[in-house]
Amino acid sequence: MPRLALTGSRIRAKRLEISLKQADLAKKAGISPAYLNLIEHNKRRIGGKLLLDLARELQVDASVLSEGAGAVLVASLQEAAKQNRQQDLGRVDEFASRYPGWAALVATQHGHIAGLEHRVAMLTDRLSHDPQLSAALHELLSSVTAIRSTAAILVGEQTVEPQWQARFQRNLYEDAKRLADGASVLANYLDVAEAQEPVPTEPQEELESWLEKRNFHLAELERGGDITDAKAGDMLQSYLQRYRGDAARLPLKPFLAAYESGDDPLQLAGKFGVDLATVLRRIASLPRSKGQANVGLLICDASGTLLLRKPLDGFPLPRFGSGCPLWPLYQALARPQVPLRQPIEHTSGDGPQFMTYAIAQPIGLASFDNPPMFESTMLIIPKRRNGTGDGILRVCSQGGCGGQH
Repeated sequence: MPRLALTGSRIRAKRLEISLKQADLAKKAGISPAYLNLIEHNKRRIGGKLLLDLARELQVDASVLSEGAGAVLVASLQEAAKQNRQQDLGRVDEFASRYPGWAALVATQHGHIAGLEHRVAMLTDRLSHDPQLSAALHELLSSVTAIRSTAAILVGEQTVEPQWQARFQRNLYEDAKRLADGASVLANYLDVAEAQEPVPTEPQEELESWLEKRNFHLAELERGGDITDAKAGDMLQSYLQRYRGDAARLPLKPFLAAYESGDDPLQLAGKFGVDLATVLRRIASLPRSKGQANVGLLICDASGTLLLRKPLDGFPLPRFGSGCPLWPLYQALARPQVPLRQPIEHTSGDGPQFMTYAIAQPIGLASFDNPPMFESTMLIIPKRRNGTGDGILRVCSQGGCGGQH
């Protein structure tokens, strides 16, 4: 049932809450009890002065009756229902209005479950690719294998000479000590990982962490200044140089005005006379205004290795390695210099949808002696669900499509 059609239900619920009879409320509002009964059963629309009069008599703000539970709460309930394959969603607004406490509990639990699923995905990714964790596990397995081999010799059927027996016992002690030390190191490492977000260990991670704190917008460079509070690593210097060039070609104020007017990235490229990849990077670096959705950005080289990741809620990005081979980011590499636009959603549930724009372009100067090197760029923008799923590319973060993840 549409939200506006539930005003009557909220009027009735509030009237019963304060133990006010229907006839008494109708008299105070200057209408007949029969007409109020039709309103309360959502058979008559209500608005204007009558709504204000009823709100006054019920001692609530008119918006409480007309809007009901917050849109965020209702949206959370709808998302929870869809992800659990529940189709009867017609009375979710009425449920949220009549039982706000239970509705908030369901929404909170849904958010908690989503957070746990995200953490499991991060830990799975980390278990597969974290070099420090892999080294610690390898050390444990090596120690266990050595202990098992030594113990097998000592308990074997053949008699071991005393001098060799003493040597094996010493080896057993040393391997056991190495196992205990390795287990202690691993436990401490996992305790730290449990207490905080993963610490950047590579230059790329340090760069992305530094940019994420600034939401990928560098106000100093927009004003023609310089960055003074950052480590002067080669990767950062290369990024800052590219950022300066993008800002010079696409000045902030005119580009932001053109972007907010509704032009798509290809139209913006034509309007400002620049290539599409520059526009995609520039959109990802714009300051985030109030009420404006955040955007994500991915850049990879011709091998598919991710060079830069700007994260986006609802669009999981791998911390290590590469992503789904169906992403337009990778499809663009097979069609160099051809702009791609593709709506995407994940197959893990009826979550958010995204519009993606991608292009693969050559980088560096052309040469007769060397093949061109390509770099692919993909911008990710949240979009409203169209309700039909037509033209939507469904991707996943795990296997199932025949691609290697």
